[in-house]
Amino acid sequence: MLRIITQQADVRSELQRICDRTHNEQVLHKEATVREVLQAVKRQGDKAVLHYTAEFDHQILKPEELRVTGSELDAAYQQVSQQLLEAIRLACRQIEAFHRQRIPKSWVHFGNDEVVLGKRYTPVDRVGIYVPGSRAVYPSTVLMNAIPAKVAGVPQLVMVTPPGSGKIIHPAVLVAAQEAGVQEIYRVGGAQAIAALAYGTKTIPKVDLIAGPGNIYVTLAKKLVYGTVGIDSLAGPGEVLIIADETANPVHVAADMLAQAEHDPMAAAILLTTDPALAKNVQLAVERQLVDRPKRTLTEKALAHYGLIVVVESLQAAAELCNEFAPEQLELEVEDPWTLLPLIRHAGAIFMGYSTPKVVGEYIAGPNHTLPTFGTARYASPVGVETFLKHSSIIQYTPSALGKVADAINALSSVEGFPSRADSIRRRIQKEDKEE
Repeated sequence: MLRIITQQADVRSELQRICDRTHNEQVLHKEATVREVLQAVKRQGDKAVLHYTAEFDHQILKPEELRVTGSELDAAYQQVSQQLLEAIRLACRQIEAFHRQRIPKSWVHFGNDEVVLGKRYTPVDRVGIYVPGSRAVYPSTVLMNAIPAKVAGVPQLVMVTPPGSGKIIHPAVLVAAQEAGVQEIYRVGGAQAIAALAYGTKTIPKVDLIAGPGNIYVTLAKKLVYGTVGIDSLAGPGEVLIIADETANPVHVAADMLAQAEHDPMAAAILLTTDPALAKNVQLAVERQLVDRPKRTLTEKALAHYGLIVVVESLQAAAELCNEFAPEQLELEVEDPWTLLPLIRHAGAIFMGYSTPKVVGEYIAGPNHTLPTFGTARYASPVGVETFLKHSSIIQYTPSALGKVADAINALSSVEGFPSRADSIRRRIQKEDKEE
């Protein structure tokens, strides 16, 4: 049963326990396995990729079967319904429209002091997109990662995703990839896929940045290859935190908690409410809605370990707890969410009011659903166009402007013990100094 707690002393320790749910000895053991996979793929390339795909995914592939063929991509369109195709295309339009508003602009400022300063944004050359596939089908993950990269101007998008039974990739995933502009798709998942993207193999090209969520092995692999390549984030099992007052509908709140819990056995679903009656009604609604649910066992496991209902004294107290937990997704199911919003400092995505469940953000709204998890919303942001861009500083000084700052540079370089830095300035400002 979903627990209800009211003792404030217990609340923070419980929220911290949930936030730390992947910090255990099992994770350390898995990291050793991931290191082994990474090193093997780095040394042996496709051979190791195929070996671990057979071992972990139980799919025997030949090297030429790694890449999805054009005929498979064409066939995928015949295998999805018109309704699903239209939904994918609607999501594409919404996501692209949102992210086009986020493109940072390069700029140059010509100062009156004969100094030119600026910033120039350029996309990375090649992005690898990871799409999980072990527990469900995720065309939305394809769209949420590929479209911002495409909007950013990334010229080459490479996608990897684990093959299902019969070496098949779900047609919805293939269609989403084509609609989003992915050029190459490979049927490989897990840590071996991350290694292939990071180091390159004979078949799979090396990329500059890897984006997309995955299981703990994928997350650890991304962590370990960071530096060799860039990564979007270390996204893990997600969480939803709902702040609700007495005006919220308990049936709707329960549905949203279940929508999170069914995703993963380590998913977290938390309700903070000022109304004890709502807390009890949500608890009962969850039990009723669980009956005959297809993923009941998985959902019950998540709720038993990482589900929680907390009765708080005020909405301000709820906001304070929310900021400490820094949830991936936050729903404000209160009478006036815009009054509560200024109190919220840390959340990956904020869903305002009764008619905005988190599910709209996962598929259609436009903002990215790859969000900071495990409290990292305290310092991290959702995946966006900026994830796939890097910026360079632009600096230009005239001889006169350089002369004006020469003494300051000399003082700073001298105190740091770098006399050659001061010399590089001196040689430029002394007119009698001639080319050697």
